[in-house]
Amino acid sequence: MNTQVGTRIRRLRENKGLSQEERAEKLHISRSAYSRIESGETNSWVNHIEKLCTELEMKLEDFFMNSDNSINTNKDNASAVQTNTHQDTHITINHLSDKVIELYEDKIKWLEKQIIDKNDEIAELRKLIQK
Repeated sequence: MNTQVGTRIRRLRENKGLSQEERAEKLHISRSAYSRIESGETNSWVNHIEKLCTELEMKLEDFFMNSDNSINTNKDNASAVQTNTHQDTHITINHLSDKVIELYEDKIKWLEKQIIDKNDEIAELRKLIQK
């Protein structure tokens, strides 16, 4: 699966005329880390997919769509599968959805922590002001 996603990321980068170095810099990762994403050696693409889609000016769900804007489902509806017409590859959408949900859950936890930290700072400032 990582290989199919990496291939798609590489193809989209090339269509934008960007080098791996340029894309890695925008993601704040090393070129070698970015290269591993495109080659499918890592699943860390999930940590960067939202920013990649933003840079590509595309919706996250569009990243996983066929060129004809369809997602094929198997007969028993156990999972949705995307067919990439360029290389006849398949990506299990349910598995990717789980990864994306995990990514957003982590982001929500991080944001909640930021809110708690800010509330603590505000409480401390109020204490200082009241003194």
